[in-house]
Amino acid sequence: MSRSPRQIHLAAHFPGVNSTTVWTDPASGSQIDFAAFEYFARTAERGFFDYVFLAEGLRLREHKGRVHELDVLGRPNTLAVLAALSAVTDHVGLVGTLSTTFNEPYELARQLATLDHLSAGRAGWNAVTSSDAFHGANFRRGGFLAHADRYERAKEFAALSKKLWDSWDEGEALPRRIRHSGAQFDVDALFDVPRSPQGRPVIVQAGDSADGRDFGAEHAEVIFSLHQDFDAARVLYDDVKGRLAAWGRDEDSLKILPAATFVIGDTDAEARERSREIARQQVRPEQALTYLEQVWGRDLSGYDPDGPLPDVEPDTGSETARGWANRHKAVQARIASLRELSEAEGLSVRELVIRLTAKHTFVGTPEHIASEIDRYVQERATDGFTVVGHLTPHGLDEFATRVVPLLQERGSYRDSYDEGATLRDLLGLPAPARTLTPDAAAAR
Repeated sequence: MSRSPRQIHLAAHFPGVNSTTVWTDPASGSQIDFAAFEYFARTAERGFFDYVFLAEGLRLREHKGRVHELDVLGRPNTLAVLAALSAVTDHVGLVGTLSTTFNEPYELARQLATLDHLSAGRAGWNAVTSSDAFHGANFRRGGFLAHADRYERAKEFAALSKKLWDSWDEGEALPRRIRHSGAQFDVDALFDVPRSPQGRPVIVQAGDSADGRDFGAEHAEVIFSLHQDFDAARVLYDDVKGRLAAWGRDEDSLKILPAATFVIGDTDAEARERSREIARQQVRPEQALTYLEQVWGRDLSGYDPDGPLPDVEPDTGSETARGWANRHKAVQARIASLRELSEAEGLSVRELVIRLTAKHTFVGTPEHIASEIDRYVQERATDGFTVVGHLTPHGLDEFATRVVPLLQERGSYRDSYDEGATLRDLLGLPAPARTLTPDAAAAR
């Protein structure tokens, strides 16, 4: 007796502050105009995706005192965009990236719970820790937290948010009082947004360090990773899923959806040629030098991007700076690995950066891409993918039109939405366990 195939889960990543998006292409659209967000979300819904996923940049990146040309000149507030999208879509989930370092639990939990109600249970939160002082300079506390401290704050932030979301019992007119006193937060609250249609927003997480994986195993319901190679993806899948039991969770309570880029052609040769063309759009000559300058820590504008790697030593800062020796060793090791790859494959500066940052996950005919996606899922390397197009807002069009029907023919992808399904339903996640704590005394 044949078994039903595992179901593929797909998310759609709205292009933003990354090296994937091509802003110089004539077909590229706006990052500000709501029509671009609406078109993208409607395309994802046409393709029966689980959710659309907005990144968030809290500051325009700079290089040599100028705005980094890979960045965008403006990024609307994530929650405002998602709230607007909830009014023009009916089924697709709405997930936003929001920092645990530069927000406060009560306020953010309240905003996300509101979005969950507005969308009839389609909200999700990609919890990120925001790693650097560059972003921190935009906020009154300034600076940034060390890696371990960021995750300690993130864990307490997520745990407190879940307490707040769970403080309303079914049928009760008032919430339980939440009294929380921890290393990061001190809260005495009656949460003012009742329990949402899906219980609480779905938590997505993207950290890949040991701390990040532990956070994911404890709190996340979706992992957004960068492990695209089949073997690496399966190692991550086994590692993170293997951590769930320690938190009383089973395999189905967490989905792993790595980022995936794609290039489609009528033939494999056509797809490979399109991939080369898109990669060269994604990494222009000046961008290739910028990438190396961030490794070398010095001005490399005099070097030829179509020539060999620079033969100069890196600038790793003052020898009197704390940690200089360790940083120097790490940078030297990084440069040595770049030189080894460049020499082994005969790559110029630009070709090397293309190799490192613009390698497309799936390249081929629609049939080949559908087969590969299905293989990853059926062989438990992933639960699906977060699809990342290279154009805004049309980067999802070809995938939805040419690949999705082939996945449906395989019986491993939905061909309709169930009426009234929440994001948790779409992802096949169990109802969230209630967070009942001794300090949650009923308020009357």
